[in-house]
Amino acid sequence: MDIKSVVKHDSKRTSQYILSFFKWVLIAAVTGVIGGGIGTAFRYAIDYVTAFRMEHSFLVYLLPLGGMIIAFLYRVTKLSGHADTNLIISSVRTDEKIPILLAPVIFLSTVITHLFGGSAGREGAALQLGGCIGSFIGRTVKLNEKEMPIAVMCGMSGLFCALFGTPLTAALFAMEVISVGIIYYSAFVPCLVSSLSAFGITYLLGLSPMNFILTEIPAMTLVNFLLIAVLGVGCALVSIVFCLALKWTHKLAAKYFKNEYLRVAVGGTAIALLTLLVGTRYSGTGGLVIFSAIESGEALPYDFALKIIFTALTIGFGYKGGEIIPTFFIGATFGVVVGSLIGLPPQFAAAAGLVSLFCAVVNCPIASLALSVELFGGAGIIFFGVSVAISYMLSGYYSLYSGQKIMYSKRRARFINKNAQ
Repeated sequence: MDIKSVVKHDSKRTSQYILSFFKWVLIAAVTGVIGGGIGTAFRYAIDYVTAFRMEHSFLVYLLPLGGMIIAFLYRVTKLSGHADTNLIISSVRTDEKIPILLAPVIFLSTVITHLFGGSAGREGAALQLGGCIGSFIGRTVKLNEKEMPIAVMCGMSGLFCALFGTPLTAALFAMEVISVGIIYYSAFVPCLVSSLSAFGITYLLGLSPMNFILTEIPAMTLVNFLLIAVLGVGCALVSIVFCLALKWTHKLAAKYFKNEYLRVAVGGTAIALLTLLVGTRYSGTGGLVIFSAIESGEALPYDFALKIIFTALTIGFGYKGGEIIPTFFIGATFGVVVGSLIGLPPQFAAAAGLVSLFCAVVNCPIASLALSVELFGGAGIIFFGVSVAISYMLSGYYSLYSGQKIMYSKRRARFINKNAQ
């Protein structure tokens, strides 16, 4: 091959990279802007109904009615039984199409869950909304089957960032959560552009990112490393309990209450009765408890256990929302309890518990480390690294998402390609 041919070939390849770069920057920016707008509306809606419910605490006793409205929405739109976060995750690896109708239905359903006091988060809805937006934009601009998964991940990144204000975590999470052991690096620029675009929109519309200031970071001593390792082990065990509680509650509810209206009514009644016994502390996201645990190092010894029960009943019986903010609640309050027992500063232990439990239930160690920096700053990164690494390995193949694939073993360099448990 002569010099002229080589130069021509290299020029063509370079131009392809440049064109691809600008194409994805444009698609991702549009996706992020739309996702940021919808995510902002979603956050404001959740905040509004949460404040309204806190002023009218009797609404939790109408949760069975809210559940039946959700069941009706899914039945009338024919989305029952297959439209959830697992569909979004699976669609990245397959050519499965995401129905655009899922977006308004999951939006309304999650708002209803929070209005009536179901114990759920909002990121499950965000991932579904984001997946719908990304899929719709991808189809609109006629992306091919190899490019569509990146469009879906862009949507996931944008909505995740819109809810949490953590652009790097959002991008890495979308890339990492699909297949454990494999990171889709080709999606890094698009996902980051999408999440940054969404972040900019939420900022312009008056939303603040979630972050905390840790006032006490443990000294880097062998004893403190061993103590943070103990917390990591505890978070791994709690993550397994949480994942199993969600899984078995869903299975038992579907087995014994085959009619979805009856199922949500029974689940809602159980939550209402429990709320009558212990109060509204475990209703909704539990954001105030999370802030108290991290900022003041305060939590009740049984907070994490009761939040597991409330969330399992809510999600398992058919209410909509998500599991990640309840995971933050469980991890932070568990961290306070363990930290107080073993001698770690309770505030720092709450932060480490939040990040470690998040890692254990989603199997995303890189995104978890990014989360620790974006939420808490980089001062304690080595301690977060230890607890995240331990919780990741010891949590096994359990996950919040059955659609997640475990591609490589956590114990050795071996390709296993199995579904998460």
